[in-house]
Amino acid sequence: MADIIFAGFGGQGILTAGKILIDVAAQHVKNICWTSSYGAAMRGGTASCSIIISDEEIGNPYPEELDILLAMNEPSYHKFIGDVKDGGYVIVNGSLMGDVEYPKNVNVYSVDATDIANGAGNGRAANLVMLGAMMKATGLMDADSFGESLNSYFEKKGRNTPSNLECYRLGMEKAEKK
Repeated sequence: MADIIFAGFGGQGILTAGKILIDVAAQHVKNICWTSSYGAAMRGGTASCSIIISDEEIGNPYPEELDILLAMNEPSYHKFIGDVKDGGYVIVNGSLMGDVEYPKNVNVYSVDATDIANGAGNGRAANLVMLGAMMKATGLMDADSFGESLNSYFEKKGRNTPSNLECYRLGMEKAEKK
C-alpha cells in the first residue's frame, strides 16, 4: 500500500497529476482512493489530493502517515513534510524551493520541474515532470509502463502531445537525490 499526497498551488496540475496516477493504477488492477482539497481561488490558491494505492481493500480514504509527498512548491512542502513517515519519499519542485534543509529520515528527490517543462515548450507539464521524478525515486510502478499509460490518458482526453511524454521522461532523467 502507498499513501500519497500531491500538493501545490491551484493551476499547477496537482489534481490532474493525481487523476493520472489513479487512472494508471486502476489499469494495473490496483485498489485506489482519491480525495481532493482546494481553495476558493482556481489559480494561485492551495490544492492537494490524497491518493491511496493498494493491492488490498482500502479501509480509510485519508492517509495517516505518508509514504510519498509530491510538493510542487515550498509552502506545500512545509505543510506536509511532518506527515511523511521515516524512510518515506519526498519529491520537490526545485524550481520553486528556496534554501531548505531536508530531514535525514526521508528520501528527498528534487527536480526543477517548472524550468524543465518551460524548456520543453510545455509550461503546463511541470506536474508530468514531477510524476516522472516520482516514478524514478519510488519505483511505485514500472516507469516505462507508466509512460505508456500516460499517453493513453491524454489520448482519451483528446489532448495528447509528444511533449507530455518528453516532460515525464525528463523528470525521470533529471531527478536528483538530496
